[in-house]
Amino acid sequence: MLSKPTFFAFIIVAFEALFILQQWRHPIFHFLLLSYFFFAIKTYFLKSKQPRPVYLVDFLCYKPPSKCKVPFSSFIHHASMIEAFDTESVEFMAKTLVSSGLSQETYLPPALHCIPPKTHDRESINEAQMVLFPVMDELLSKTKLSPYDIDILILNCSGFCPSPSLSSIIINKYSMKSDIKSYNLSGMGCSAGTIGVDLAQNLLKTHENKTAIVLSTEILSTGWYSGHEKPKLILNCVFRMGGAGILLSNKKQAENTSKYKLIHSLRTQRAYDDTAYYAVYREEDSRGILGVTFNKDLLQAVSETLRSHITLLGSQILPFTEQFFHVISILRKKLIDESAEIYTPRFKTVVQHFCLPSSGKPLIREVAKGLNLNGRNIEPALMTLHRFGNQSSSSWWYELGYMEGKWRVKKGDKIWVLGLGTGIKCCSLVLECLRPIVEDDKKSPWSCCIQQYPIQV
Repeated sequence: MLSKPTFFAFIIVAFEALFILQQWRHPIFHFLLLSYFFFAIKTYFLKSKQPRPVYLVDFLCYKPPSKCKVPFSSFIHHASMIEAFDTESVEFMAKTLVSSGLSQETYLPPALHCIPPKTHDRESINEAQMVLFPVMDELLSKTKLSPYDIDILILNCSGFCPSPSLSSIIINKYSMKSDIKSYNLSGMGCSAGTIGVDLAQNLLKTHENKTAIVLSTEILSTGWYSGHEKPKLILNCVFRMGGAGILLSNKKQAENTSKYKLIHSLRTQRAYDDTAYYAVYREEDSRGILGVTFNKDLLQAVSETLRSHITLLGSQILPFTEQFFHVISILRKKLIDESAEIYTPRFKTVVQHFCLPSSGKPLIREVAKGLNLNGRNIEPALMTLHRFGNQSSSSWWYELGYMEGKWRVKKGDKIWVLGLGTGIKCCSLVLECLRPIVEDDKKSPWSCCIQQYPIQV
């Protein structure tokens, strides 16, 4: 088979021969023919230099075993038996649980069911293996891949960073090939799941014909706080077990087998601002006990971070009319009427589904308010928080699984995955559905309870 440049050259010679035979000697014919030839060659080479599209072939979410469930009564009973907590601490955690939006069926790892909780490295390694190995096994089985087929491995876990790394644990367990490109992301908070996919996308744009896996989780046993400071006790109450595996590829055949295509990504951060930097901060308390502080300025810092992030994202994906109205409203507020409201662009004109940070009800509603989203738009985030709790970097994939379980995702629909993490940093992914998602996935953690939702929270 002829290559395209050879084919173009053949066509030029054929037409040139035709011109000579027909005695078309006017220079204009030869000029037009050569112009077409150079245009075709230029177009071909420009197109050949463009990276292949990146596809999200499939993903899988971890469902912890029933023995790990932690009803409120059990949580409070165990907390009251731990000497590190005083009565005031237990009462605070009880109130936080009731108002959190969590159900009675969320999960904590076995190490945190012990009295007192076990928080040393061996237990954290056990927890990592408990979550990551089943996710990896089921993702490979579901997509019919061998561990040797994986070219890129990215693993993110914010609070636990052992040596060898968690990514090395996976490579060792599955005897992956020696030239696999592996990355271990830590300290990036809840946004790390989307950042991992963004990193995989960038790597796939520069390496042809490759397959990547992103594993997202948070190890809770290493982050448990046994102290009295209330801002640090929040983490004990809302963070729960979870994990997800995402398979991505830029192979040509992936277009026919994938669920989604990544059409846009954006990362921004606000760590240069002290208010944002210290909004969620890991530090020792007055007694030297390590914990994560959620400061009172958190929602304000999130609002400011999202405002700049959404403005930049909107300039790249929104239609001109939405951008125009937004700019005009800003100019009006600055130059004419300071009391005038700034027009909020309607992202629903280009995006049909939203995977929002499920860190808590106040944050979900704050984001929804800023984006003019309705109850149906934020339903996946609220239901994920209710059923599974805040699963940090893997929460978004449970939300997408919820929408698939409800058969809401149609071919051509756009999904906006909005990651938000410590720093504060934002990472957005915009996905396009390539086929109707209607299969009944028995491996989904939603498969046994999807009919119960939505519920009022």
